[in-house]
Amino acid sequence: MTSVATLQPDPAPIVACTVSRDVQNFEILIDDMEAELGEAWGDLGFEDALVFLSQSDSAALEFVAIAVDADDEGDLSRVSDVIRKAKEKDVKVILVANEVSPMALHQLMRLGADDFVPYPLPEGALHDAVERVRRPEPEAPPAAPAPTAAATTEGEAPAPTFKAKGDRQGVLLPVHGMAGGTGASTFAVNLAWELASVDKDSPRVCLMDLNFQYGSVSTYLDLPRKEAIFELLTDPTSADADSLVKSMQTYNEKLHVFTAPADMLPLDIISGEDIGRLVDLALANFDFVIIDMPTTVVQWTESVLTRAHVYFATLELDLRSAQNILRFVRALKAETLPHEKLRYVLNRAPKFTDLSAKSRVKRMAESLDIDIEVQLPDGGSQVTQANDHGLPLAESAAKNPLRKELQKLAKSLHDLNKAAEAGKSR
Repeated sequence: MTSVATLQPDPAPIVACTVSRDVQNFEILIDDMEAELGEAWGDLGFEDALVFLSQSDSAALEFVAIAVDADDEGDLSRVSDVIRKAKEKDVKVILVANEVSPMALHQLMRLGADDFVPYPLPEGALHDAVERVRRPEPEAPPAAPAPTAAATTEGEAPAPTFKAKGDRQGVLLPVHGMAGGTGASTFAVNLAWELASVDKDSPRVCLMDLNFQYGSVSTYLDLPRKEAIFELLTDPTSADADSLVKSMQTYNEKLHVFTAPADMLPLDIISGEDIGRLVDLALANFDFVIIDMPTTVVQWTESVLTRAHVYFATLELDLRSAQNILRFVRALKAETLPHEKLRYVLNRAPKFTDLSAKSRVKRMAESLDIDIEVQLPDGGSQVTQANDHGLPLAESAAKNPLRKELQKLAKSLHDLNKAAEAGKSR
């Protein structure tokens, strides 16, 4: 007769643990852990985690999810000890942070945390982080001969070859989408490329992607995301012109690109003062600096806006864009910031023959008390295809109507800058 004991299923092995001061402060994390692992996970406090990681029972652990909030910043040593112990045992670490300062987050990431997700957890964020830490690490390649000066890392575009001398007084052109999907990144990438190839003596152009969470410049130009970007953003006080230039990549030997980091980072991981330093370094070494801004207004938006020569705001002919422009301008006026620098760019503008839509554009501008100075036509499916293939429109669809308008705008900006420089030299 079969005993009752043999009918009891063996408990699922514990493959992960949450570690926190009080896991009840992270209810979404509990739900996501249960959805991801069922009963194959446990919960520990910081002291208990250190004890458990010292025992043989921890050998089956794949990862720990360390959850911290602002109250933990007073004593980060407990959190640090758990991260160090986990790394000693070859256990992956996912950091779940709720309202933790950028400095504290930087300190914990440098100790060896393998991934980071913000709290409250976005949908699917924990699942994606678990997939990343479970992904096997690539085997180290065999030792190769020392690369020559012209060699580049496999998969990376060439690094800039010029020496940072600080001999330029660049023009800063940030691009800020007034709503999601208004084509801000497409506008920034293609305008930067048109400026970089405007004539035989093209200006030196830098494109910076400061959307640290969803930046897509690297995708639109088929460039990898370098670890040097993360190091620069998390330790900006040590940055100088040489390190900034070396962190960039060169697209087709013309356009210098500072991509977004590989991992999602808090937008406030860097202060306004430090962003200002990076921008100033770029302006001192490039003729044009184009910044793809996040849609969100952050603490360092002011640093970029005050330095900008023209601040492009992309919009569409819809109510959400109109409402967001009102909010944005109202916020700038309340802080006495230079809202007059805004230049509005209407994407997917109506055709010349669409008189009804053109009258709507006029009414929209009048109701918002703005001038819509740039109207870009709808480039159609060729724009999406170019972005997906990592090519500027000039290389994939040179006759596209959107490309032609961006080419005209780049030529106008270049001519204005040359005229201004000529006036200074007199």
